[in-house]
Amino acid sequence: MVKEVFQMTKVRITQIRSKNGATKNQRACLACLGLRRINHSVEREYNPVVKGMTEKVLHLVKVEEIN
Repeated sequence: MVKEVFQMTKVRITQIRSKNGATKNQRACLACLGLRRINHSVEREYNPVVKGMTEKVLHLVKVEEIN
């Protein structure tokens, strides 16, 4: 089994679409990421928890790697 290695990479996550019409779990992921409104951005360490939450709401957010 291959394990993914997460370095101390930071990502900028920006909400680009409305959470209206999203499921309860998707709304919870946005709240846990700290996103409150459209065009709101947060910077997070890219770890397995953040990766899972962003994959759940990938159609609502934009993820960019920052240095």
